[in-house]
Amino acid sequence: MSNAVSALEGASYQGFAQVREMGLQGMITLRGDFDNAIFKKTLKLISGCNVPALRELNHSKSGTVVWMSPDELLVLCAYDKAQVVTEKAVKQFAKTHSMAVNVSDARAVFTITGNGAREVIAKLAPVDMAAFKKNEIRRTRLAQVPAAFWVSDDDQITIVVFRSVAQYVFDLLKTAAAKGGEVGFIY
Repeated sequence: MSNAVSALEGASYQGFAQVREMGLQGMITLRGDFDNAIFKKTLKLISGCNVPALRELNHSKSGTVVWMSPDELLVLCAYDKAQVVTEKAVKQFAKTHSMAVNVSDARAVFTITGNGAREVIAKLAPVDMAAFKKNEIRRTRLAQVPAAFWVSDDDQITIVVFRSVAQYVFDLLKTAAAKGGEVGFIY
């Protein structure tokens, strides 16, 4: 058995904001009818969270649940627990038209921290970052690649991308965060 490693093994860059690949993160895609009682019960069982509102996320001690589309959620948990949590969800979903898939090894997670975090994203995505609220999520593009991101703290943004484009996204984020490249419009 091989040792799991993240896409960029914790690579980081310090510019006017810090960019960092977060390492291994448990991620489970759930698809189904959010109004279904079994779906809701299963979500609560595996994450401690209720279904989040449109384009938002919920936190608990057990994990985080991110709204991804009208029938898709992303559950974040400890990497070493993701397979067990997925299996528990699959078992609970047995009699419903729902799906649970462990996508931990197919994704990469980055954070941008510092006063300029919003500006870094504003340079790359068509989102009004000045109006973007904490725990609000967007699925869009960073330059030319699909991404999902949310403001996780006052000066921190979390980004999820496909693992196959992790190096490209890291390079985009580094360029956008480079010292001397501040625009200063948002902060």
